[in-house]
Amino acid sequence: MITLLIILHVLICGGLILSILLQSGKGSDLGAAFGGSSQTIFGSAGAVPFLNKVTTGVAIAFMVTSLTLAFIAARASGPQSSVMEGKAKTSQEQPVEAGGQGTSPAPASIPTDTQ
Repeated sequence: MITLLIILHVLICGGLILSILLQSGKGSDLGAAFGGSSQTIFGSAGAVPFLNKVTTGVAIAFMVTSLTLAFIAARASGPQSSVMEGKAKTSQEQPVEAGGQGTSPAPASIPTDTQ
């Protein structure tokens, strides 16, 4: 089930990228004003509403699959504890001293030379 949903999500991602890249930019009509050709594959304005609807539909499907995958992942990992709860540590480790194996005890006092 999850594998099928991930495959569907990847295909929807590809469709969303393609539907966005197929749309013409807002400044594309400016070239026609200076003598450029304004003919497109779908006619003068036929593709704009169609591609807008396709992009909207694919974006909705992308959001639905994203939320579904997030919900499934959250339920599969089990109950989570909050960071704010602050679980108590059961044991503390002794720090390892530099240059030693960590087995020698720390010196009780450090001699100082004050004169």
